[in-house]
Amino acid sequence: MAYEAFVPVIGTILNITRENDCCSQMVALRTENGIVNFIVDAQTLVIESRQLRVGMRVAAFYDSRLPMLLIYPPRYVAQIVTALGRNEQVTLKYFNRRLLAQDRSLQLNIADGTLVQAVNGQRYDCSPGNRELLVYYSATTRSIPPQTTPSRIVVFC
Repeated sequence: MAYEAFVPVIGTILNITRENDCCSQMVALRTENGIVNFIVDAQTLVIESRQLRVGMRVAAFYDSRLPMLLIYPPRYVAQIVTALGRNEQVTLKYFNRRLLAQDRSLQLNIADGTLVQAVNGQRYDCSPGNRELLVYYSATTRSIPPQTTPSRIVVFC
């Protein structure tokens, strides 16, 4: 799957309503730019299979190449949803073998405490370089490119 077209929307869940088919939900997020609605269905990857709940801070990624309804508030189909901590940031990018993002927007410095796992939640013991990575971090340096020591990395094999 081509993840480079995935766009994150970060916000707090305001409301969750079941859709008519019982296999999907409409999740309303409060973001910095207003309300955004997401459809979470059977095809949506929810990292760690976390139960979504009102008040939870999440990042929902949608595929910007898919057609979208021109309505307000915007409504997207979530491809990936992940829960976030209070000051936690997340990015989904391809990182080369030196752990530099393909767009040079972030350099990773993996520490002993960094949890590296595959999408299925299993420990990932190989080098995470040359892969699409979902990276969780809280702070970056002011260097170019910015550097961070992530708390967790999810590897998309």
